[in-house]
Amino acid sequence: MIKLFSLKQQKKDEESAGGNRTGAGGKKASAAQLRIQKDINELNLPKTCEINFPDDDDLLNFRLIISPDEGFYKGGKFVFSFKVGQGYPHDPPKVKCETMVYHPNIDLEGNVCLNILREDWKPVLTVNSIIYGLQYLFLEPNPEDPLNKEAAEVLQTNRRLFEQNVHRSLRGGYVGATYFERCLK
Repeated sequence: MIKLFSLKQQKKDEESAGGNRTGAGGKKASAAQLRIQKDINELNLPKTCEINFPDDDDLLNFRLIISPDEGFYKGGKFVFSFKVGQGYPHDPPKVKCETMVYHPNIDLEGNVCLNILREDWKPVLTVNSIIYGLQYLFLEPNPEDPLNKEAAEVLQTNRRLFEQNVHRSLRGGYVGATYFERCLK
């Protein structure tokens, strides 16, 4: 887990040492790198979320772990990968759910249906906005704009069956013909 305060201190040290911000290897940092560093420094993670950097020198690729503490998905642990392109903040990051989940807005390949990752993205939005959007998907799944149409239909027609399917998938097991790995924390 990266220490956000050490990032802030490192940034202050760099600025006091000469004022120019550089990326790894002394190269000038790109606009995307500068903006993502600012976003990460200003992160205000909810208690149900954790961020993880596989490579501390690469802020453009990281993981988010969401562990909902209420709703259908309470007790689950869901991992999302973020890939921030050089077009950031003008282009949204690519976000994939690495945990196979029975959810109307996340398909079985991990694609996420969240409006701010597509047509409603604006450069003023931050990583924090995306994190809160993803967390909200677990609190209030949206069957009106589904990627997993079968899960959306069950949610709309039989909430009790939907809840049973979610619990079965969290514990590890089959929902229909699809097998889900256990993802309870």
